[in-house]
Amino acid sequence: MLGIVLGMTALITVLSVMNGFQHEVRSRILSVASHIQISGDENILHDWQSVESQAMKHPEVQAAAPYVQAQGLLSYSGVVRGAVIRGVLPEEEDKVADIGKHMRAGKFTALKPGEFGIVLGIDLARALRVTQGDKVVLIAPQGQVTPAGIVPRLKQFTVIGVFEVGHFEFDSGLAVVHLNDAQKLFQLDNAVSGVRLKLKDLMMAPQVAFELSRSLITEPNTYISDWTRQNANYFRAIEIEKRMMFIILTLIIAVAAFNIVSALVMVVTDKQSDIAILRTLGATPGSIMKIFIVQGMVIGVVGTMLGLICGVALALNVDTVVKFIEHVFAVQILSREVYYISDLPTDLHVHDVVIIAITAFTLTLLATLYPSFRASRTKPAEPLRYE
Repeated sequence: MLGIVLGMTALITVLSVMNGFQHEVRSRILSVASHIQISGDENILHDWQSVESQAMKHPEVQAAAPYVQAQGLLSYSGVVRGAVIRGVLPEEEDKVADIGKHMRAGKFTALKPGEFGIVLGIDLARALRVTQGDKVVLIAPQGQVTPAGIVPRLKQFTVIGVFEVGHFEFDSGLAVVHLNDAQKLFQLDNAVSGVRLKLKDLMMAPQVAFELSRSLITEPNTYISDWTRQNANYFRAIEIEKRMMFIILTLIIAVAAFNIVSALVMVVTDKQSDIAILRTLGATPGSIMKIFIVQGMVIGVVGTMLGLICGVALALNVDTVVKFIEHVFAVQILSREVYYISDLPTDLHVHDVVIIAITAFTLTLLATLYPSFRASRTKPAEPLRYE
């Protein structure tokens, strides 16, 4: 029973943590990224208003917002950091992303055209050692021709806010400015890099992207991608790891089931004379077999129920347990630089628990067949010969 309990507890907890990790990272990525992104050739989309209006006609599209995106360098007091510069319309961006909900200082809506304000990720702000109100220099890689030759364009921006979405990639490498300021800095005139879309159901992104690619009439060389393609390798790796962990941890339950086999075989050997007496009293081989099947099933049912209770309890409180271990042993199990998140999330799925319970009970039931069959084949005369 203890082997089954430990196996099920480990399996339920690990799968819940992997589900939680996948859900947490996905939600944090999509709080800044978009469900679907329509971009132009060479990162320039001229007729973006038409693209936006046509995309909004799709019943699954909930909101749309234009954006400008480019690479740049931020400099402050001798410290230089590379960053992704994203130009947005704050009112429209709030409809497709949640940056405004994750502001730690300032307001996202404070981005005004012509004022050259900038909002930084919290880790990027710490690396530059800037706070709200400081002025940073943005260095654009696109050069401008001067009598002294081609030099990069420089523009001073005022830090008006800091955000923290909980995803290290964005917190440490994303800077947001107003769309008009980005267009001026990167000399795009009225063009943008593309249009970002938010869907009613994010899981419909691949299908909607395919439908838009066939029905959307845009200028040549327009590209449509969704969040599953942008992060495909990462989420595919998590799914593969989840399946492999299920197989590996199921072996723990299989070992427990093998222990049931050995335990019942020993019981059958020890009870040879009792089985023989029952046979002489008229017990059939089938009834003898049922006795040991019931014994094994009791072990399986009790072990499965205790495993469910322990597994669900630990899965729902694993974050508290991890924090306790980190506090007692003064270690950090999760590093934000490696795992993007510092807390251990869990997402308990009912169908995972049901599959684990059925798997555990099935293995224990199969483990009872051989010992029960062996007991039913006991001949009454042999064990009682020397009694």
